[in-house]
Amino acid sequence: MRHRLIPQEGVLKPNSRNFLIWALVLGGIFAGVHLLTRQENKLNENRIPYSQFVQSVRSGKVAEVRIQGPDIFGKTRRGENFVTYAPFSPTLIQDLLDNDVVIDVQPKEQEFSFWQFILPWLPILLLCSLIFYSMRQFQSNGSKAMGFGKSNAKKADDKRVKITFDDVAGVDEAKEELQEIVSFLKDPQKFQRLGGKIPKGLLLVGPPGTGKTLLAKAIAGESGVPFFSMAGSGFVEMFVGVGASRVRDLFGQAKKNSPCIIFIDEIDAVGRRRSTGFGNDEREQTLNQLLVEMDGFENSLTIIVIAATNRPDVLDHALLRPGRFDRRVVVPNPDIKGREKILAVHLKNVPLAPHVALEILARGTPGFSGADLANLVNEAALLAARNGKLAVSMKDLEEAKDKVMMGAERRSMVLTDESKKMTAYHEAGHAVVSFFTPGADPLHKATIIPRGEALGMVVSLPEGDQTSLTYESLIAGMTMSMGGRIAEEMIFGPTKITTGASSDIRSATNLARRMVMDWGMSERLGVQTCFVGDYYETKEFSEATSQIIDEEVRKLLDRCYKKAEAVLTEHRAQLDALANAMLERETLTGEEIRLVCEGKALPPFKLFKDESEDAPGLPNVVRDLPKPKRRRKSGEPKPENKGTAKPKRKKKDGEKK
Repeated sequence: MRHRLIPQEGVLKPNSRNFLIWALVLGGIFAGVHLLTRQENKLNENRIPYSQFVQSVRSGKVAEVRIQGPDIFGKTRRGENFVTYAPFSPTLIQDLLDNDVVIDVQPKEQEFSFWQFILPWLPILLLCSLIFYSMRQFQSNGSKAMGFGKSNAKKADDKRVKITFDDVAGVDEAKEELQEIVSFLKDPQKFQRLGGKIPKGLLLVGPPGTGKTLLAKAIAGESGVPFFSMAGSGFVEMFVGVGASRVRDLFGQAKKNSPCIIFIDEIDAVGRRRSTGFGNDEREQTLNQLLVEMDGFENSLTIIVIAATNRPDVLDHALLRPGRFDRRVVVPNPDIKGREKILAVHLKNVPLAPHVALEILARGTPGFSGADLANLVNEAALLAARNGKLAVSMKDLEEAKDKVMMGAERRSMVLTDESKKMTAYHEAGHAVVSFFTPGADPLHKATIIPRGEALGMVVSLPEGDQTSLTYESLIAGMTMSMGGRIAEEMIFGPTKITTGASSDIRSATNLARRMVMDWGMSERLGVQTCFVGDYYETKEFSEATSQIIDEEVRKLLDRCYKKAEAVLTEHRAQLDALANAMLERETLTGEEIRLVCEGKALPPFKLFKDESEDAPGLPNVVRDLPKPKRRRKSGEPKPENKGTAKPKRKKKDGEKK
């Protein structure tokens, strides 16, 4: 049975009450102004000219007068009141005495004006109104005035939290570390009987998008204890002392709800290394209070602090010592098996085609984080919906991967035939050099369709997850970068080279400089590191060493340039064939590039590929449309309506049921 709420009579809502108060205040102001104006109008009605007043005095009509400065208030012998303004006249008093007029002289009254009365009080009234309005705003927001020192940490609700460890994939080691924390909170005696103590703090370290915050949400869904979450930037404010007050309030709430978990996201915003000077800024005071609270837990309380950051190198050393953050959990980018599991998690609620192979998709996305894979799945779903499909096919996932890796296609961009030919030979130069250079990564795709800021690109993917780079692979990568400029110069001449190789030259130069300065791959410098600070403000080597670095970088670049030039000179036929194939098809896969470089024929090119071939068995919007009914010819008998059931087939002799 539904119950209807009946409003109580005689109870005003807060908005109505405020409106009534302001209405009464404004009404009182208008009433006062009206009263003063009315009195002044009444005086103006009884005012007479001074000449008429003099004639009335001399004719004996005036009985009495009251003189206040220049104003004269009088009364006639008939009882009528009047007012006049008299200039300074020495004979006026004598005329009044001669005509037996009663004279009353009083000092001049202070002139009263409404604005003279209200102007001195106006600033005070405005200030009181501002304070009153601010207090009302604080009360409406559920906080008190001066309550900005309170912590704004969010407490997770068990009914709302839907994320568990089943929703987290690709970080198995980190899950084991955090599942141990959850197990301790559920059954602490299991660890305490052997003298074990749970870590007071866990620091989640990893690149952006690897799932650090998602792991914290999974802890909130699995632990079953109060979970407080707050960003590191939420502690620091403009006023000194506010951050420390919020830290005290946060840990005060945690102590009341022990056992519980505190999660601080992006802790590097508040835990950055303190300066050596005698600073007294807000961030350092907040960090000091955080250090005190983390080291001052009572033994009987179970409060676990979990923090996440992608910059562990800038954190204060006192924050990382045992007793505060006892354990550091690394959350790296997933490997090929982890990427396959993450894709399975994100595709759990997405209708897929039968031919979708997650293993192939995971192998083609090295270096992708969990957030990148989630974005890839979302782009594929949007692309399938845009094309009117009922399920996501492998083609949609591949196109979404290319969009995430290389940018969106700019097919509306109009290029001349000369520009297309220049771009085709530039990208063909990269592809041919990469194919015939030992140690280079396998080619994935080459295209002359503008994507992002590039007019074309060649993408090569490693066969597996790379944990380190070899000298051979680094030289092969720089050699591939030189292929585009050399192809332009060989085909169109040195005066026709373009600025399209700027990013290639920049990446090759940076790679060569790191080989010399960071990785000890220089013959003259040997195994040493040459540190350079930000913007080259500080460097730990001499000018002579700096000159040697420049010479070694130049030596590496010249070596790779000559090597790429030799490859393209030897395989000029493959360069022309690959450029022509790209002009015809615009995009070539890694397998098609291999066929061209090996001198084999490409399969027939279909300008418009049938979607049903790409996704067999999928419900297609065009394919599944009902066929049009055949129109009956004249004289043809009307078919009988036998329903949609198929006619029964007669059983043959000896056929089993």
